[in-house]
Amino acid sequence: MRGWDTCIKSTVVEFGGEGPGILLLHGLMGRATTWWPAAQWLTRYGRVVGLDARGHGRSPHRGGGWRTEDFVDDAAQVLTQLGPSVVIGHSMGGLHAWCLAATHPDLVKGVVVEDIAPDQRGKTVDPWKPHFEAWPVPFRSLAHVRAYFGALGDYFIECVAERADGYHLIADLDDLYETANEWGRRDYWPYVERVRCPMLAIEAEHSAMPPGQMADLPKRAG
Repeated sequence: MRGWDTCIKSTVVEFGGEGPGILLLHGLMGRATTWWPAAQWLTRYGRVVGLDARGHGRSPHRGGGWRTEDFVDDAAQVLTQLGPSVVIGHSMGGLHAWCLAATHPDLVKGVVVEDIAPDQRGKTVDPWKPHFEAWPVPFRSLAHVRAYFGALGDYFIECVAERADGYHLIADLDDLYETANEWGRRDYWPYVERVRCPMLAIEAEHSAMPPGQMADLPKRAG
């Protein structure tokens, strides 16, 4: 398999497979390895790669101060080496996926977006802060993480790292709040309308997104 430039090598996870590229972009609070279950069956269709976004996983970027375009530029760097690819994004990763397709049409062959809306203006993370800050951090073990999050436990054990006193979320909550609050200040429909490749939009059954927008995504893409 083709190697990676030093500047992005630490942020890329190779899941295997050969052929056309498939780039996986995770959601807020996650990391590339949260894609492991889906990546296993996707490898029959191409070379599957995940990217740790800024502030997440093994990304060296810490401390916030980023805009959506910074995340998109990082993904574009991966595709300049992986080649034109299908990009699949969950939540935050879905937003980055269509912005990537809009700004780098030569690098994106198709987009799959799961559960993220283009216009969330007026929303903030404030209602969610008490929930996140009530987590029993540090968790005593990975079993503690799995038990606390129940059905989502397998996902969240990928999102923590061990320190001397136990397991902590890898991403910094203040960085996450800053990233998510940007979505409440911006209208991303102009990016959607610049997409020229095929797009599949998948809305979660119990979505917190504004109703109707997910269904309109492929319709308003060019």
